[in-house]
Order: sequence, then structure tokens, then C-alpha cells
Amino acid sequence: MFREFRAEVEEALSAALDSLDLPTDDLGVEEPPEDVSATLASSVAFRLASEVGAPPPRIAADIVDAISTDASAYIGTVDTQGPYVNFHVTEAYDEATLDAAQDDGYGRLQSKETSVVVEHTSANPTGPVHVGRARNPILGDAIARCLDYAGYDVERHYYVNDAGRQVAVFTWAYETFDEDDLPDPERDRPDYELVRYYRKGNQWLDEADEAETEAAETEIEAIMQGLEAGDDETFERVGRVVDQVLSGMRQSLERLPAEFDAFVKETEFIRDGSADAVVSRLKETDNAVYEDDAWQLDLSDHGIDKRLVFLRSDGTTLYTTRDLAHHEWKFEHFDRAVTVLGEDHKLQAEQLKAALDVLGNDTSRLESTFYSWVNLPEGGMSTREGTGVDLDDLLDEAVARARDEVESRLDDRVRDDDLTDEDIDRIAHQVGIGAVRYDIVSKQPTKSITFEWERALDFEAQSAPYVQYVHARCCGILAEADVDGTVDASALTEPEEQALLRVIARFPARIEAAAADLEPHAIATYAREISETFNAFYRECPVLSAEDPEVRAARIALVRAARHTVANALDTLGVEAPTSM
Repeated sequence: MFREFRAEVEEALSAALDSLDLPTDDLGVEEPPEDVSATLASSVAFRLASEVGAPPPRIAADIVDAISTDASAYIGTVDTQGPYVNFHVTEAYDEATLDAAQDDGYGRLQSKETSVVVEHTSANPTGPVHVGRARNPILGDAIARCLDYAGYDVERHYYVNDAGRQVAVFTWAYETFDEDDLPDPERDRPDYELVRYYRKGNQWLDEADEAETEAAETEIEAIMQGLEAGDDETFERVGRVVDQVLSGMRQSLERLPAEFDAFVKETEFIRDGSADAVVSRLKETDNAVYEDDAWQLDLSDHGIDKRLVFLRSDGTTLYTTRDLAHHEWKFEHFDRAVTVLGEDHKLQAEQLKAALDVLGNDTSRLESTFYSWVNLPEGGMSTREGTGVDLDDLLDEAVARARDEVESRLDDRVRDDDLTDEDIDRIAHQVGIGAVRYDIVSKQPTKSITFEWERALDFEAQSAPYVQYVHARCCGILAEADVDGTVDASALTEPEEQALLRVIARFPARIEAAAADLEPHAIATYAREISETFNAFYRECPVLSAEDPEVRAARIALVRAARHTVANALDTLGVEAPTSM
């Protein structure tokens, strides 16, 4: 309802300004400061003060006098508070909010009939997913979920780098070394088993003598040339390694969960000739330069000093060359393309976008969002020699710590809810994985994170368990409720009830804004806001023990609305909503 109310406010305010012969280009409609009592407010009087030559409070009063609310369903009273024009809602707004939020799909917006491909993670298939890169699948999955809730037709893609030197080295090492040459795998899974070959190969290349290295490099170069030439046997050799490693990596990602609709391989754009076609077209542009035995793209007219090499002297393409073909394929199949990248890929992304523009593409359809790294506090987790901390290590530790926390909380109270070991395992998984996801996605992507267990698993602080507990509490109340029939929202007159209704009403607008800005951390902020507001309501407003039947029924409906809103806010972030904790 908030979105509809905002549209009514903007229409009424624009009409009033027009009637006063004042400009309507910037209405200044926003959620008001805490000390301003209104659902929405306009600061337009500030902007007009110098133009009109009058103090903002007087301008605000004139605007209020000119506003008509006759055609509005949700605008009640309009008043001023200092320089602000304040808009208050009608009872119909509360009724509509309470009614809409009874639907368990509350917060999902109507279809925009716009397709979006979200490419994220895309870690090189050379071994297990490392915790430092964990932010990519968590952020990427949350962005995709925000877009899905906002009504976009979303596909999630993983772009597989199966054509670069790293993969050629990996393939050579896999075919060169024996099991006896390798240490035991850290886990019984393909990515952990095969990464041993990759590490062994790189170590051997660093330590071998010149003659041995030269022979190995010849074999590695032959693999790269075979891929470039479209040799089926080479594709099969590389695919044997890549597919095994990828199958293991997918198991880690599914634990988050981060699910994908497609795994698109680089080699597809070599085999179908589209990478070669991109090279031919680039050569014909005014930006193409042949220098130092390589074809390069001068992008200085796009504000980029570093040239983009798109064809090596040996005739092989580069990652970005193939990615150009990949993105033109995206443009053929989707209306928008969103890519989630680490901050170290900013230059590459800028070069890619500029090159796509040189090729004549509409680059307004391409959006990139960047993230900084996730660090662990010193001594926060054990690391294996030479391997660092894998995502699986982090998730295992998260579930173990969550189980300890759940069990310690049970020990501190009378165990009257008969939680079984199976229940505790379920809650530990939901809370542990949820704590990792929420803590990472709740921060602005460009800020680096030091992950801290005490903060992430704090049931009393601004964390996933804090929000999850609100959902579980709602479920507990509703399990004992037995109200059917008509509910009257006008029975909700207490300040805490009104505050909760107002926060619930804003959820669809929060989804809309988070999707537009590709900022799922805004939903994490909202989840904390509604949880705090619900807890204030819970403390002050008895639900099942309310004496007035109409009030009891309305409060139960309000709890149901809060449950749906919290559940869907968590779902947008990829965090499970436990029914008991």
C-alpha cells in the first residue's frame, strides 16, 4: 500500500505546485525524520525558498492549502511541521495493508515482463570455493532474489572459465602426476581430490629445471592452442577435469544455498565461432591497434588509458575477448544483464563495457556491482597448510557454533517445548547458515568485512538469529490462535500496533528500491527494522490474552502479517525462516 500511497502523494503534491505556478521537477517526497509525525513528507519548501523569496514554513503552509485529496484513497490529513509538508494515511490504508499481508506471497510485485540474467560467483574451476570469495555467491544470489521478488524474470548464470591457462595447467597436471605423488584429499569430494593435481603442477613448474619446464610448457601451450582451434579431443580432455571440479564446487554453493539455472562455458563461444567473429569486427573498428605483435583496442575515447588486448601474437583470444561474445549472447536472450564482480575486476569490467560499445551494443542494458573481500579474524578458524579457509570450513563451523548456542539456551530454561535432536539439528543448520549469509549480505558490498562469530550468532543483536527468532515467535503465537472471519484493522489503535502496520506496509517499496539499486543489504536493514518494531509490539500488546475479541482478532491478523513479511524479507536474502527456535 505504501507504493500506492506514495504515488497519490506525488500526484497531489505535483497538482498543488502546478496550481501555485511552482516547478514540479523535484517533489522531495521521502520518509520523514524521526521527529516528524507522518507517513511521508515533502521537503520541497526548502528547494523553493530562494526562488519564492519566502521562508520554507510559509511556503509549506501555502502548499498544504493548495492540496486536494478528493481523489485519494489513502491520503488522510495533510499538515505542516516546520518546513515539511506532511501526509498522513486513512483507515483504508491500514485495512488494505493488513489484508494484503495476510497473503504468504506478500512483498512480491507484479511481473514487469522484463528478463534479467544475473551472472555471479564464476570462480575458476581449479579447486574448492575459498571463503574470501564467499561474498560473490551470497551477494549474487540475494540480488537475483531481490529482482525476482520485484517482478523480473530472472535467470542465474555461472560463467565457467574453461579456456584459460589455469585450466590448461590443470589438465596437464591431471594427466601427468599419479595419485602416489599427491597428499591425501582434505574431503571426499571431486574438487578436493583434483585440486591436489593443480597444486602439484604449479609447484612442479616453479621448482623444475629449465629443460623440464620448457617441455611442460610446450604441452600446456598445445592444450591452449587445441582449445582455440576447436579440437574435439582437447575439449574432452579439459572438460573431464573442469566438470569434476565444478561438480564439487556446486555442492559447496548449494549449502548456502546459491542455485544456478545455467553453467555457461567460455569454450562455447570458441566452438561456435562467435569469439572469432568478435575479433574480426574489432579489427575493423577505428579503435583497433596492432602493436607489440598483438591486436589491441584503444579505449582512450571512453576514458580508459590501458589498452585492451583482444588477440595475442600466437593468434589465441583472451578471456575478455570471449567474454565480449558471451555478453553479446546475453543481449540476444535477455533484456538486462547484471554481473557481480570482485573489486579487483573493475578495470576489466570498464574495458568490457567500452568494447561492447565499440561493437555497437546498447551498454545501458549491462550493470555491474562490485564487492570487497571477506576476512576472518586472526585465529578465528584453523587453516590448512597452503590452502587457507574453504567455504565448507566456514559453513561447518557455523552450524557447529549455532548448535552449541541453541543447546546452551535450552540448558538455561525449562525445556517445555520438547525439541528433539532432529529439531536441534534443523535449527542449528538454519541459524548457522543464515548467520553467515545475513552477516555478509547486510553490509554495503564495497566495504570489506571481517567476519566475527560472536556478532553473527548473537540472538539479541542485529543478526540473522535475532530476525529468525521473531519469525519463530510469530509461528508460536499463530499455532495457538483460532480466529476466523472478518478482521477490523481500526481496532489496532495502540502506537505499537500502528508502528508495526506502517513498517509492514513499506515492505513492497523496500523490495522495489533494493532491486532498482541492486542493494540487498537494504532488505537486511528492513528485516532488522521490522523485527525491532515487532518486539516492541509484542512487549506492549498482548495477543492471545487480549480481552476484547475484536482487538484479539486484529492482533492475530497483525502477527500473521508480520510473519509473512519477515519470512519473505529473509527469503529475499536467502536466509531460512525457522518455525521454532
